[in-house]
Amino acid sequence: MRVLSVAFCGMQVGNGRAGGAEEILSILDRGLVQRGHQSFVVAAPGSRVAGMLIEAPRSDAKAVIGRAVAEVPFDFIHFHGLDFHHFVPQCGAAMLATLHLPVSYYPSSVFDARGARWPNLNCVSESQAASADVSRSLPVIPNGVPPGQYAARDRGYLVWLGRICPEKGPHIALDVAHRLGARMIVAGSVHPFPEHQEYFDCFVKPRLDAKRTYAGPVEGATKRSLLAGARCLLVSSLVAETSSLVAMEALSAGTPVVAFRIGALPEIVEDGATGFIVDTADEMAQAVMRTDCIPRSRCREQAVKRFDAHRMIESYLTLYRKIRTRRLGMRCAPQENL
Repeated sequence: MRVLSVAFCGMQVGNGRAGGAEEILSILDRGLVQRGHQSFVVAAPGSRVAGMLIEAPRSDAKAVIGRAVAEVPFDFIHFHGLDFHHFVPQCGAAMLATLHLPVSYYPSSVFDARGARWPNLNCVSESQAASADVSRSLPVIPNGVPPGQYAARDRGYLVWLGRICPEKGPHIALDVAHRLGARMIVAGSVHPFPEHQEYFDCFVKPRLDAKRTYAGPVEGATKRSLLAGARCLLVSSLVAETSSLVAMEALSAGTPVVAFRIGALPEIVEDGATGFIVDTADEMAQAVMRTDCIPRSRCREQAVKRFDAHRMIESYLTLYRKIRTRRLGMRCAPQENL
């Protein structure tokens, strides 16, 4: 198949510093190439992909996509950005839009649209799909991460890893570390948005000291080593996460996760088995003290069993074929979501 993946063109793909949507797109791109498919990716300039990169500044994305579909007979187009509805081309390819963010972030028009030339939609967790107030069910394909090779070793520090912004709540994790007198490493990108930079300066930086440090953005082997060496990962998000790649990656590294009971996090962390699900910062601090009873081997085994990226890639390929077959058979008929 010739597959065109369309990213949110305000973030680079493939550098490990953007968000979950960009990471999933990157994993799918590599998986398509490894399986012999032709992968094309529309993404911000400077992105790194396994297939063919079609660079598109966000301001020019619609025109770039239009030129691409005019030049290449794509079999399938897969959208990953929050703003995908602005860039749907009029062409013969079957289409899918993955909803990586909470359903409430998307305009209602994307759920109301019908017709053979509108993308099918899918969710990435059961809790996200259950929150969709729409007249048709949305298929769920849970996210996955490459199982990789990790040398699990507990060096005694706590870790918080993610995009540093108010809704992710790293200041809460830092408060937990202070309360416990524990070493902690905070890692992740501060994107060039005024509210994110102000949050870092006002709420994160004042909580850093000799024992609670900021490592900046991390990726690749550095990221794997950081997760594998932690006593546990804290996920202190204040919004309903549709998934959590960092929790999956930590578990793959054999590292327990302590996370708030919000969104899809209880679908990822098995309370009492691979970590703990908590409701408050006080409970998070108490749970950290109990992570020593979580076998690191169990975290790794469950992650490989449940979150292997190969399963996710094959699920998307199956859905591509299903949507494409239906489109070829009902080219002019109104299209319900599969």
